[in-house]
Amino acid sequence: MSGYGSLASAIGSVFKAPKPAKNDIPQSKPIDKVQTKNSEGGYVYKVDDMNRLRRFLILGSEGGTYYIKEQELGIENATAIMRLIQEDKGQQVVNEIKHISVEGRASKQNAILFALALCARLDNKFSKKAAYEALSDICRIPTHLFTFIDYSEKLAKNLSKGTGWGRAHRRAVAKWYNKHSKNPKKLAMHVTKYRNRSGWAHRDLFRLTHLKPEGDVAAVVKYVVKGLEAAKETYSTEMSEAVRDTLTFLEGVEDAKKATNEEEIIALIQHHGLVREHIPTKLLNSKGVWKALLKSMPMTAMIRNLAKMTDVGILESESEEEQIIISRLQSEEALREARIHPFNVLLALHTYSKGEGEKGKLKWNPNQHIVNALDQAFYKCFKYVEPTNKRVCIGMDVSGSMDHYSVLGSSALSPRLASGALMMTTLHTEPKCDVVAFSDKLVPLNVNLEWKLNETLQLLRGIPFGRTDCALPMLWARENKREYDTFIVYTDCETWIGGVHPAEALRQYREASGIWDAKLIVCAMTSNGFTIADPEDPGMLDMAGFDSAGPEVMRSFMLGEI
Repeated sequence: MSGYGSLASAIGSVFKAPKPAKNDIPQSKPIDKVQTKNSEGGYVYKVDDMNRLRRFLILGSEGGTYYIKEQELGIENATAIMRLIQEDKGQQVVNEIKHISVEGRASKQNAILFALALCARLDNKFSKKAAYEALSDICRIPTHLFTFIDYSEKLAKNLSKGTGWGRAHRRAVAKWYNKHSKNPKKLAMHVTKYRNRSGWAHRDLFRLTHLKPEGDVAAVVKYVVKGLEAAKETYSTEMSEAVRDTLTFLEGVEDAKKATNEEEIIALIQHHGLVREHIPTKLLNSKGVWKALLKSMPMTAMIRNLAKMTDVGILESESEEEQIIISRLQSEEALREARIHPFNVLLALHTYSKGEGEKGKLKWNPNQHIVNALDQAFYKCFKYVEPTNKRVCIGMDVSGSMDHYSVLGSSALSPRLASGALMMTTLHTEPKCDVVAFSDKLVPLNVNLEWKLNETLQLLRGIPFGRTDCALPMLWARENKREYDTFIVYTDCETWIGGVHPAEALRQYREASGIWDAKLIVCAMTSNGFTIADPEDPGMLDMAGFDSAGPEVMRSFMLGEI
């Protein structure tokens, strides 16, 4: 679909901004002393450092923006964190990092781990202490730990010219391993599933921390350093039940390395609970192996391997394996327990339904029942909220800057398409909701609630884009005498072309409509430092797009609870 004409059934009449009043100030000039110039030359508001921290933790800086390169954007966000710590807000920063990580509100951990490493490396004893105390809660798997250590070492070299392996650092990393003293089998799974990352391996960390293993952790440490036979010999005369189970599991891991046929590896999977990372590459094209793995495959791994399982042929229509996957994807409890983020489901849906990956040669015929289950799972991943029954207008920024960079480092999805998916979550929640798309003009969208996500994204792809005027949703509502309690705008805040500022357009709408408490929620699709929401107006809220708690935050704001 392309052009307005071919989308006549879904797109309304084009609206252009009315001629500004004589006393209106254009977006190319500041409306007050607080405003700052954005990357395109328009004047907007600067996001305060704590809100910028939240944007960074949830959205990261991978891929940059249309106007700001990735490295520059990362430096800007790091500088904001450093300012907060210099203002003695280190504990507050770490609390925010931990909360967003533990609650599963971010789809990726990289920005979270970088921010935590920065808190640990800066010369502030309060932020350093808080960061190391939170380490075990935030670094839930070795991949997180290795990434944190990699960031820490690089930051240490830049900030202090040292190695970063001071006493507090060594103690915190050692504590991460020793917390498994009563469950060594879990640690054994960790060290065999996640063997290394970013040039780091477990043996490196044992050496650098001078690790003194506590309790049954010693069995796993001995295995990593000396091998299985040495570990078994250490416990040849006496061992606890936990150590016995751990060594039996590790024996299964070693046997898997030597397995030559699928019957042998299937038996090991079933007996020891082995996962994909334990399986020799030469056996990863076996139907039987994947069927055995699926029985107890973690949710994240299941979603990540849908294409491979389809390619090897185990996800035939009406098969037992198809039903297992659909059942899991439809379980809100299972999705919540696995901390599945909606963005990762959206990315899986987008990629799986295409039948080919962004990279590599793998191609497959997507199972439509699984495509539909992924579509439903996307909505289930957001924290469920009751509708407010408020009158809502959603404004979708479809300007050029929203279509030329990636969201969260994924080249498959632009902010324009990602915000379209977020828009559908509100439509599915609020019964009184209209949608408009805007750039330098605006068009109402007749979005069908029965549409699948891919159909909505196809509609958005077909809307021509231009320059950015974020005031248009409010101006359109005022000119057409539409009554709304809340405007929700998805944008990168690079507005500049309009004859009136968005915040002023909302104030004019309030006066013209008589809805004096009309609100504006700005959902930022990048981690830049700009917002169109006036921070001094309690009826305007700035928040990060793709926060899994986003609908809950919106609801509380719309009802006046925050």
